Amino acid sequence: MALLPIIILPDPVLRQVSKPVERVDDGVRRLVADMFATMYDAPGVGLAAIQVAVPRRVLVLDVAGKDDPPAPIAMINPQILTRGNELRLHEEGCLSIPDTHVDIERPATVRVRYLDEQGVVQERDADGLLATAIQHEIDHLDGRLIIDFLSKLRRDMVIRKFRKQAKTS
Repeated sequence: MALLPIIILPDPVLRQVSKPVERVDDGVRRLVADMFATMYDAPGVGLAAIQVAVPRRVLVLDVAGKDDPPAPIAMINPQILTRGNELRLHEEGCLSIPDTHVDIERPATVRVRYLDEQGVVQERDADGLLATAIQHEIDHLDGRLIIDFLSKLRRDMVIRKFRKQAKTS
């Protein structure tokens, strides 16, 4: 397993729409293993392949609490089948936008279909933090970021800050 560099705003790669995985093979499984290593090292609760400059529809998650055993989930070609009517407000952060948190209201429950690491179709109901994390990471696969939930003024301020940091580093 290798630690992969995480793409940081304002890198335009983050706005790319990821392409479906045609076949789950050893290369995809290696990507998943590297993404888990990268996510745990960061540390974070989710990571989309586009965040490590791979424009494929792959994401990894682990929303287990720090005192709980790890509960890793890999989703390949995930798609949300249904969203619940009840909304949940959660302060979200992002490994690609460090030290930035945004209050986002999303459906509290989702049902998602995806391929697992063996290429088997799975369906899963998720609620709470897992539902939020799934929606956040699928947003990445579609080129959307948490700052897109901000007003234009606040979004522009965050982008300016990261552009300035990118120029000085």
